Formats: sequence, structure tokens, C-alpha cells
Amino acid sequence: VGNSSVLTCPPKPNTTMVTWKISPKVGGPCTLGYRADQNKTDRTNCSDSINWKFRPELNPALEIRQVGIVHEGNYTCEVVATEGNFHKMYHLTVLVPPRLTLYCDDHGNPVCEAVAGRPAAQISWVLESNSTPKEEGHDNGTVTVLSKFTAYSTNVTNATCTVSHPARNWSESIAC
Repeated sequence: VGNSSVLTCPPKPNTTMVTWKISPKVGGPCTLGYRADQNKTDRTNCSDSINWKFRPELNPALEIRQVGIVHEGNYTCEVVATEGNFHKMYHLTVLVPPRLTLYCDDHGNPVCEAVAGRPAAQISWVLESNSTPKEEGHDNGTVTVLSKFTAYSTNVTNATCTVSHPARNWSESIAC
């Protein structure tokens, strides 16, 4: 999320037409088209954040600027050339890395939160704990996961929380 993404389409010699057909999970479809014989581009229902990477006659790649959850869906490129028709399909999944928060609660227990990630992060503790993570879904499709460290023995002074997520992994320690 927030980055730019470029989807490539197979450039072919003697291309007569290139069409990107976009079917997002949310909202209506969008198309970008290019006709070589008229050197003309066309767009239908596409947001300003979706456009050709360069000029379509040079490279039919598609660029999505400031990728957001709304861009998730299927992207199909169709190239019509003298040697035939060519298709390339992408399924775009948007990852949102969570924000890691580690603090001590009112009872002196370490609490680890992976805030607003997509998909939900996995939380574990370096030392064994009998904690059960709790998940809270948000309207924008992200999930906050909260885990409270509860030690088996009372002589634990330092706890290390490990958060695993497809976007990246974190590890942080705290003494309560």
C-alpha cells in the first residue's frame, strides 16, 4: 500500500491494439486502450492513479500510483498483433504492514499490538506464554491483533514480541 506498482504486458512487433481490462474487487471495471493505426489512447472509468507507464506505442506497461486497497483485483492485458492475440493476467493483492506497538498494561503485563495490518499479522512471544491473540477488524479491511504476555513463571522480567506479516517481520523487547 502507498507504493507504485508496474504491471508489464508482452510487447510484440506489429502491435495493432493494446487493452488493459481492470476488474477491482470493489467498484466498477475500468479499461485503458490503445490503437496503433490511429495512435490513439482511450480510458473508461479509470481513476487518475491508473495509467500507462510510458507511451503505449513504446511499452504497454500499466502503472498504479499510490496503490491502495481499492486497487485490489484482476488486471488483464490484451495485445493484438499480426502474429496473434496475447493475454497476460494479474491478480493484485494489496498488503498493508501493521504498526507495531509494545507497552506494559496496568498490571505490569507486556502487551503487543500489530495495528491495522492486511492480512492480519501473527504475534508470538520468544518465551512461552499462555496468551491468546485477539483480532479486531476495521471498516477499511485492515485488522488489529493484540496479544498480552502471560508468563508461566513470575520471574520473567523481559519479554520479546515477534510479529510476522507478509510485508515484513518485527521483533521488540520490553521489561515491565
